[in-house]
This record gives sequence, structure tokens and C-alpha cells, in this order.
Amino acid sequence: MVQYNFKKITVVPSGKDFIDIILSRTQRQTPTVVHKGYSISRLRQFYMRKVKYTQQNFHEKLSLIIDEFPRLDDIHPFYGDLLHVLYNKDHYKLALGQINTAKNIIGKIAKDYVRLLKYGDSLYRCKCLKVAALGRMCTVVKRIGPSLAYLEQIRQHMARLPSIDPNTRTVLICGYPNVGKSSFINKITRADVDVQPYAFTTKSLFVGHTDYKYLRYQVIDTPGILDRPFEDRNIIEMCSITALAHLRAAVLFFLDVSGSCGYSIAQQAALFHSIKSLFMNKPLIIVCNKIDLQPLDSLSEEDLKLVSEMKAEAAKTLIGQGGEVDEAGVLLSMSTLTDEGVIAVKNAACERLLNQRVDIKMKSKKINDCLNRFHVAIPKPRDGKERPLCIPQAVLDAREKKIEKEKRKLERDLEEENGGAGVYSASLRKHYILADDGWKEDIMPEILDGHNVYDFVDPDILQRLEELEREEGLRQVEENEDEDFEMDGKLLTPEELEALAEIRKKKSLLIQEHRIKKSTAESRPIIPRKFDKDRKFTHARMGRQLSSLGLDPTAAINRARSRSVSRGRKRERSPVRNDAADAMDIDSERSNKKKKMRSSSLSMARSRSRSRPPGEVVPGEGFKDSAQKIKAVKLGKKSVMKRNKDARKGEADRVIPNLKPKHLFSGKRSIGKTSRR
Repeated sequence: MVQYNFKKITVVPSGKDFIDIILSRTQRQTPTVVHKGYSISRLRQFYMRKVKYTQQNFHEKLSLIIDEFPRLDDIHPFYGDLLHVLYNKDHYKLALGQINTAKNIIGKIAKDYVRLLKYGDSLYRCKCLKVAALGRMCTVVKRIGPSLAYLEQIRQHMARLPSIDPNTRTVLICGYPNVGKSSFINKITRADVDVQPYAFTTKSLFVGHTDYKYLRYQVIDTPGILDRPFEDRNIIEMCSITALAHLRAAVLFFLDVSGSCGYSIAQQAALFHSIKSLFMNKPLIIVCNKIDLQPLDSLSEEDLKLVSEMKAEAAKTLIGQGGEVDEAGVLLSMSTLTDEGVIAVKNAACERLLNQRVDIKMKSKKINDCLNRFHVAIPKPRDGKERPLCIPQAVLDAREKKIEKEKRKLERDLEEENGGAGVYSASLRKHYILADDGWKEDIMPEILDGHNVYDFVDPDILQRLEELEREEGLRQVEENEDEDFEMDGKLLTPEELEALAEIRKKKSLLIQEHRIKKSTAESRPIIPRKFDKDRKFTHARMGRQLSSLGLDPTAAINRARSRSVSRGRKRERSPVRNDAADAMDIDSERSNKKKKMRSSSLSMARSRSRSRPPGEVVPGEGFKDSAQKIKAVKLGKKSVMKRNKDARKGEADRVIPNLKPKHLFSGKRSIGKTSRR
């Protein structure tokens, strides 16, 4: 069971957010309206309530921060030293101490101002005291803003710490960087620790869990440790030292015999001897890793001597624990690449740790109270005949099948065989249930010619296609029978044949003329009738056509002529002038009439296209001059400005309602009525 779960610590707000939270809660949860008829005692109570409520909120929030953060003296020494390594316990305690001091100062401020409010003699005096009290409280919180920000950073980092139970069965892995510690924990647990071919890939503690004899063990992967003085070690290395010093665990000291980690066996042996004091009273196993690159037997004499010295030191720890000297179980070899010896190392560590925990419990005082409840029956042999174990063949077969099933290839294995991630793409069709397995990888188009193919998939599509073809054949036969009747020349007289030829010729000409007009319709200009050279549309032609029909064309021709004349003439107006004065100018006006008509039409068009300036006074508007008109326009715009700005009901029927009704956005909310906002 995990005793310490730092993920449940409440978020620590910043100084500004802290003030906003408290003041907004005070505004929501206390009365906000003072009426004229209130007595002075009621006014005092009104503002005293606000000050007390604000102080209570500050006290609750700050007390929650102090209580939720762990006290270094009350928690397990492992976590206490780990927090000291990561955050420096002096700074941590100072930050919490400042929070506690601010809480006490806010309590004293509230107490002093409540005492002053008891003697407030007016509404103004009470309000000023309330503002001063809340202002001083907020000033205190602003001063502890850096401490709040520091504690928030610590909270975020503590939430990312692994959940380690210091009292459960633990296997601890240590050694130089890049010796295969993370690869080993990935093999025996479901942890996914990043593995890279360079040093210090693991920068913090990682936890995985494994099972042995139906018991759960936690496996801790520690960062690499270098052989140097204690004072020179950094935070990453001190995390490993802290775990080795405080956790009761079976220690696996990893040794890279191949030297591919970048450190020789002599350097790794020096590290072992420098930290061997941390291995006291702990089951210790030296694990020689990467034997696929360098077998243990092929080492040089100097390296073998160093390994044997380490093996002897590990055996001494067993003697110190009161155990039997078993040097064969102290030194183990394995390869995480080929999985050779990985399970043996795990089982040896778990077995050694289990035996030690049982021995410790047997030596405790509590065992005496339990021994009288246990009775172990040992049967006596009835004869000298040996009776070996007998396992049925069916059980062995089932076990072999289970092993084969466990060894089946997974998608991860196929991915590694075919180029790895980004190269191999898993097939989603391999498990399709089809009549022929060769169809699984067939490419079936989804969209063809702009249509969804699945809309046309039909199991009876061949039968329906035959029906459609049969129906199409029948319709073609019917259409051939019902084709347009063509006149046969044998049945017609010579006059009828001539008339038929003329009709067909005129029909083809009309079709060609229509096609020409249709093709040039966009670029062909519209020609007025007076420029119609062919004279297709004239009064005489209309009269001939009406006469051929037996109608009198006189009235229609006169009506058409009168319309064309009225359409062509323009009405001209000229002011009344003196005849004597006009007599002198009449010849010159007639001679220059055509030139003036063109120039006057141009000038009129130009005057119409010009835009009138806003200050120009037009006759009939009622303004004295342009200044008066500009002033009137400005006053008119100003009068409608407020109405347009508020988007209220105007002169028209269109209504824009108020988007923020006052009864929903003002005043105090009662308990349980917050949903409407």
C-alpha cells in the first residue's frame, strides 16, 4: 500500500489569484446593499461581517496549504531526504513558515479592525475601516507571492514523483551509467523506461512491479552513480544514494564486463568499494551484464581478480546478516539483449529478500505469540521405497501448449523484424474472414467516377444486369419501329416532290441561320431598325402580310408610324424671348445647332456624374447657407448616437432586446441559485 500520494495536494494559486478568489467569494457570500434607514449598529455589523468573513477565508486557504504539504520530520526518512535533495529543506521550511506567519498576521489585522469597527460613528467611517482592513490583508498576501509560487513549483514536481512504498518488498538496481539497469527493469516489469546508448538517460527514480511466488515486488531503477567524493555528486546521483541508504531492499549491483558503457571494470569496482557501506544489512547480488559481448570467462586476470574481490565483499555482507556463505549465488551473469539469465537474476533477488524478511520476523518478539497456534505435521516414512513425483502427460502437454502460445509473435515482434517504428505498418486486414485468404490484401476503391462504390455493391448484381440488358434490347426494338415517318418519293406527285424539296431546303437554311446567331450572340451588337439594310421589318411588309390575310392594314400602319415618331422626337423647352433680340441671333443658332447639341449633352452628363459636397445648399432644403446645413447635420447625428450605440428600439419596428438584463447580472445570489448565471 502506498503511504504517500503527493498527487492529491491542492493547487497553490499565485498571489494575485489568491486575492481575487477571496475577495470575489466575500462579495458573493455576504450582503452588498446598505439602505438609508439602517441604524449605526446594523452598519457596524454589516462591515464587521465582511472583515471576519474575509479573514476566515484567508485562514482556511493558508491552513490547507500548510496541512497538505508534508512535514519533513513526520514522513519516512527516505522521502524526507529525497525532498531535501530535490528542493533543499531549508528553503522548503522557510516558505511554509512564511505562509504560517501571513496567516497569523491576517488574523491580528482582522481582530484589530473589528475592534475599531465596534466604535464606528458613521457609514463613511465604517466603510473606510473595512476597506483598510481588506487592503492590509491583501498586502500581506502579495508579500508572500514568491513563497506561493515556489510551493506551486514544488507541488508540480512532487506530483510527478513515483509512488514508492518504503515498507514493501523492494528490489533496487544500482551501478554506473549505461550498464543495462533500465533494460533489465523493462524486461522483468511492465515499466517503460527510456533506454538510450549514452550515459544518464535515467535522471530520476522509476518504479515497476513484478510477481514472485504470488507476491508483489516493486523494482526501482536508480540513476547512474559515478565514483567521486560525496560533496561532488549532483542531484541525480544523490537520488540513488538516498534510495540505497533508506530502503530495505535487495540490491542488484550491475557490472558491465564488456566495457561498452565507457567505464572499465576497475572504475566500477572502485565505485562498489566506495558505496559498500550502503549495502549493510541488505541482500546483495553482483550482476555481470552484457555477457553476449564479453563472456565472464574471457576476462583478463586483473579484471577477474577485481570481480573476485567484489564477490568476497558481497559474501561478507551475508555473514554479517547471519546467513550462510553462498558465493555462487552472490555473483550472477546475464544479458538483457538475449534474455539469458534475466529471470534467474530476478528469482535470486526475490528469494534472497524473502528469506531475509522471514528471518527478521522470526527473530521479532511477536512470533512467540503466534508459534503456539501453528502445528506442522511431518509424516513418518512407512518403508524405504522411493516415491518420485509423477506428473500426468496431459498436464505436460498443456504446459507446452501454453508456452508455445506465450511465444507467439506479437505485432511488436513483427515491427522489430521489419524495420521498426515508422517503417513497418501493421495490416488491419489480416484477420478478415473471407472465402479466399488471397482476397484480404486486394485494393477495393471507395470512390469511382465521383460515386461511392459501396452504394452499388449488390450480391445479385449480375442477375440485375442481365434484366437491364434485356429491357434495353426491347426498348431499342420499339424505338426502331416508332421512328419518325419519312415520306417515300414513290407515293408523291412531281409537284409535291418539288414542294417537299423547297420545305426541306428552307428548313435547313433556318437551322443554319439559327446556329450562326446562337454562336455569335454574345459578340453580335444589337442593330436599330433604321440601320436595317435588309428592310426585314418595315410598314410596307407588315401591310402586305396583313393584306394577304384579308385584313385592312391602314389603322395598324398609322399606329406604328405615330409611335415611331413620338419615340424619335424629344420635347424641347425654350424660355420666352423678345422677337427683336431673337431676330439677330437666329441664323447663328441654326448654323451651330449640331455642335451645341453634342457639347450640351456632354456637359449635362458630366454635371450629373459629379457628387455634391455635403455642405452645398440645394434650393428647397430650408438652410440659409452651408455653415447652417453642416451644423444641422452634426446635431442630427449626435441625437441618434446614443440610440444607435445602445442598440435599443428605434423609429422602425425592428427591436433588439437588452442582451444583459439587469435582474440577472446584479445583486446578491442566494444559495442554490447559481445556475442562472
